Amino acid sequence: MNRTGDPDRSGGVRVLGVIPARYGSSRFPGKPLAPIHGRPMIRWVYESARRAEKIDRLIVATDDQRIADAVTGFGGEASLTARGCATGMDRCAEVAASIPCEIVLDIQADEPLIEPALLDRLVEALDESAWAEIATPVQRCRSRRDYLDPDRVKAVVTRDRRILYFSRSPVPHGLEEEPGKAFIHVGVYAFRREGILRLAKSGRGRHEVLESLEQLRALEGGMAIRGVLFEGRLIGVDRPEDVARVEAWLSRSGGGK
Repeated sequence: MNRTGDPDRSGGVRVLGVIPARYGSSRFPGKPLAPIHGRPMIRWVYESARRAEKIDRLIVATDDQRIADAVTGFGGEASLTARGCATGMDRCAEVAASIPCEIVLDIQADEPLIEPALLDRLVEALDESAWAEIATPVQRCRSRRDYLDPDRVKAVVTRDRRILYFSRSPVPHGLEEEPGKAFIHVGVYAFRREGILRLAKSGRGRHEVLESLEQLRALEGGMAIRGVLFEGRLIGVDRPEDVARVEAWLSRSGGGK
């Protein structure tokens, strides 16, 4: 049995989707349960991810029974993970350690507008790039404000889409007047299973702690990350006021019905 009381279906899959969902966010406690058009945000994320064609099994990995209960209440699968997990990546690794698979999709619980096609594209990117252990989306920076905003994580990307660094600072330096030449990182990842398990055992890195960016652990450990250019629209929820932005977008697009 897993800790939600459901049978432990540990049979192997090719692609395991995991949505790490922590209750105790310092900027927005209880964020995964925040209502968006009457439904908890975690449900928006789960139902979008479930439409991805390449995900064989989807699990919410959480440290809180309230979130687990909400997920099972709408028919999803949840697993209670250790409260001591330092990051969402560590939470994903805990789930992946007990389920044989090839690829682990780490799907952020604060991206209610995540597109199923993007998740499929990340799996394809790993299949296409034998050199990469991780694939993650990047977008062209839309504005000077985003370039300077520490909540919009920037990625330094080579011409062949290899990611060199992530930072909350405006990098590469000097693009205030040409922000479209910078890239914004979208916090979703496709890992090769052995890679995420290795990262979970390695402990947090110096730059990971300084920037408060878990993906820097992989770069500090010498892992290769492929950036996948994404042109769609995402509105991440970092603070309570972001919920209204998501609801407004859904209302305009007809997606809030």
